[in-house]
Amino acid sequence: MFKVQLLRFLLLLSFPFILSSQTLYKIRTVAFYNVENLFDIKNDSLIFDDDRTPEGKDQWTQERYNQKLSNISKVLSEIGASTTRTSPDIIGICEVENRQVLEDLIHHPNLIHKNYGIVHYDSPDERGIDVALLYKKEAFLPVSWASRRLLLFDEQEKRNYTRDQLVVSGLLDNEEIYFIVNHWPSRSGGEARSRPNRLLAAKLNKRIIDSIQRLNFSAKIISMGDLNDDPTNDSLKKVLQTKRKKEDLEEGELFNPMERLFKKGIGSLAYRDQWNLFDQFFFTSNLVDLKVGTYQFWKAAVFNAPYLITKKGTYKGYPFRTYAGGSYTGGYSDHFPVYLYLIKEVKQKTVLGPQPKLETKEKFQD
Repeated sequence: MFKVQLLRFLLLLSFPFILSSQTLYKIRTVAFYNVENLFDIKNDSLIFDDDRTPEGKDQWTQERYNQKLSNISKVLSEIGASTTRTSPDIIGICEVENRQVLEDLIHHPNLIHKNYGIVHYDSPDERGIDVALLYKKEAFLPVSWASRRLLLFDEQEKRNYTRDQLVVSGLLDNEEIYFIVNHWPSRSGGEARSRPNRLLAAKLNKRIIDSIQRLNFSAKIISMGDLNDDPTNDSLKKVLQTKRKKEDLEEGELFNPMERLFKKGIGSLAYRDQWNLFDQFFFTSNLVDLKVGTYQFWKAAVFNAPYLITKKGTYKGYPFRTYAGGSYTGGYSDHFPVYLYLIKEVKQKTVLGPQPKLETKEKFQD
């Protein structure tokens, strides 16, 4: 049934999209990007940001900061644009130092005309890095937002300060939807030793989703972020119980489109010549079935444009990052961004003039 319904969604090259079946569609892009230490050049005495100052180890100057803003804003302006010809409508961000760097980012010439808004909280993370949500004001109206604290303790019961999980509800073209932005604890000290922290992060995420569903079981929820785990790790498969196949989904369960990509060997970051897909989306089952008049998931992908890939040297083929091997390289991030498309049938419309390019059935099964 699902494959039959997919045949109706024939995509055009403009926005909104008019189909040869004389149906008008909207498409919205949701993206996530770990921007790798987007810090200003000021020394904040409350966090460990000494390296990212002009006098620090990284020699983080205004010139380098400006280059970083230019790089990241370029990427954000192009994610998903091969289909929509515009930048994403919703962007989850992690590894930003404060609200000011976000203001500088959205006011860069690459993005200023996009009219992005910001939802951000300062987190208790020791390095001072936060998560945030950027949104196009013409597409999304935030209604409520909150920062949910993840409490971690080491073997001596000492608090391990980490990132909060950001929860934003709002109206995407007047349709209610929830977004959760994550940056789960790292694998510092080894995957096995650090695994309990990510299991706790997954449990917090599940509690957030469960609490939303208790109030409204039909709520559409998209969780995104750098999870520092792959789609097949226990945090996803055992705690959140995400599903890879749409046909396995029960009502209210979570679907993870990134698992299929991971099984194909696609990654968003590389370490010791091994690809990981830490940057992920997972969402409630009611975003999977195609329904007339509401936003539904189409497909997800990793944005790995050629200019984001290191061309030579030890890290050839890896994401082109800002620093590599302790030296400034002037790149983008150690992660590729990820994105997904939401599509919605709007109304019937008579098509006049030349017919648009049609996509194949296989295109919609990617």
